[in-house]
Amino acid sequence: MNLPNAITISRLFLTAGFILFVAWESTWGHFVALTLFIIAAASDYIDGWLARKMNLVTPLGKLLDPLADKILVCSAFVFLTAKGLCPVWITALILAREFLVTGLRQIAIEAGHVLAADRLGKWKTTFQLTYLISGLIWLTLETMSSVKFPLTFFHSLTKPWGDGAWLLPITLTLAVVLTVVSGWNYLWSSRYLLRGK
Repeated sequence: MNLPNAITISRLFLTAGFILFVAWESTWGHFVALTLFIIAAASDYIDGWLARKMNLVTPLGKLLDPLADKILVCSAFVFLTAKGLCPVWITALILAREFLVTGLRQIAIEAGHVLAADRLGKWKTTFQLTYLISGLIWLTLETMSSVKFPLTFFHSLTKPWGDGAWLLPITLTLAVVLTVVSGWNYLWSSRYLLRGK
């Protein structure tokens, strides 16, 4: 197993840690969960960069990388929805899109192809991660008894609604649009596989 693939697999373990700590309703639990999530999100870019830089792009990596992303992102969206920060229909839409693309990838594998992440999918992931990290920061700061400057700046910046709220609404809107567009693009690109050709 090469280094980029090892980093990708480590993201699955980081996601498991994120799920464990995010369920711990405390400032420290949310802080550790946020830290693990940021490291996992960063690893998404590191493994891809290393794979291209070291010429270590493999079919396994093309399959594992987006799968690890989906597990990380979907678990965070479910959590933020449970906390009331994300509408249920948006999380349902994102989960449906991810299951659709995962199914298309499985069909492609059975046909001897690898359906790698495209540019739209990568931008979608970028905006999703930006939204999720911002939401997790806000939740973490919300659990603190007193928020001091400069933390008050980040608390105000990442608030999900109300006067001055813009980061979460904008990134979530872009994430939803790209979720739909990239999902359709995958479906259209895989039409020959669905026809059995």
